[in-house]
Amino acid sequence: MSKKVRFAIIGGGMIADFHARAMAEISDIELVGVYEPAAKQAEKFSEKFSIQAFESYDKLLESENIDAVSICTPSGLHASQAILAMQHGKHVVMEKPMAITSEDARMIVDLSRQTGLKVCVISQFRFSPAIQRVKQEIEKGSFGKVVTASLAMNYYRTEEYYNSSDWKGTWAMDGGGALMNQGIHGVDILQYLMGRVSWVMASMDTMTRPIETEDMVVAIMKFQNGALGTLQASTTCWPGYQRRTEICGDKGSIVLEEDRILKWDLPTAYEESNQAEKALHATSDPKNISMENHKVQLEDMARAILLDKTPIVDAVEGKKSVDIILSIYKSARTGQKVDV
Repeated sequence: MSKKVRFAIIGGGMIADFHARAMAEISDIELVGVYEPAAKQAEKFSEKFSIQAFESYDKLLESENIDAVSICTPSGLHASQAILAMQHGKHVVMEKPMAITSEDARMIVDLSRQTGLKVCVISQFRFSPAIQRVKQEIEKGSFGKVVTASLAMNYYRTEEYYNSSDWKGTWAMDGGGALMNQGIHGVDILQYLMGRVSWVMASMDTMTRPIETEDMVVAIMKFQNGALGTLQASTTCWPGYQRRTEICGDKGSIVLEEDRILKWDLPTAYEESNQAEKALHATSDPKNISMENHKVQLEDMARAILLDKTPIVDAVEGKKSVDIILSIYKSARTGQKVDV
């Protein structure tokens, strides 16, 4: 392998552009190619970033000048494209969710272990300073006994958003709605801070949007540490609010708004200057996100490949949020408590 990791991006839409711009700022990465089935879009993307546009995914994977791919396609394609890439000896970065079934997620985990190829699932909010600080304080015992956590993701998406692509809001290609698409980052952060979930009970509905999947879901859950939790996710709450996470213990509690600390009621001090600036947020506009944490995660993936280490958010970690969400969906459909 060269001294840089040579990447190709799969997809030519908004998030692909986001990945390409982040990679351009990383010294360990060289972006060399793109595959996008819409020829005009592929040509525009390749010209913008001065890279090769491949005529097919197979041709791209056959190239010896590519070490890794970054999959930025509709959710329903993530697993099959990742598996095919690993079968061709390529490392894989995947946008969320890594898969829309537990079976596909497990297959990716197993294939990564068998081949030694690195898999990174984009969970960029884990890398924010505020989330890292809260994680440290939980591990130090600053909360005392953690008794409850709540996650509210009351977002807003217009009908135009869903009408802009034929895959959005479908079970086959989106894998879910407000929870699997918009809410998965919040679920990832919740389980990252609180630990594994034992069981869930949930209800969901499609209340205002002309889509197959849910635009509203609520759930209660029990964590393996004994704490109870609640979750709410929506894409129909005008005008859209920032993600809010509360974690409470018998000796201390915190409130997060996105990845910014809103309330810090812990024995240890927290300096305001240490937290991230009030960030962009995608409460009503999916394009309104910061690139900084993506950049940190992609840097971690490049180092993992070059130094043969495990990415911080590998396939095993990426599977956890998928399993929780699929368990919530199962509970909502059956009306039963579901073990995760």
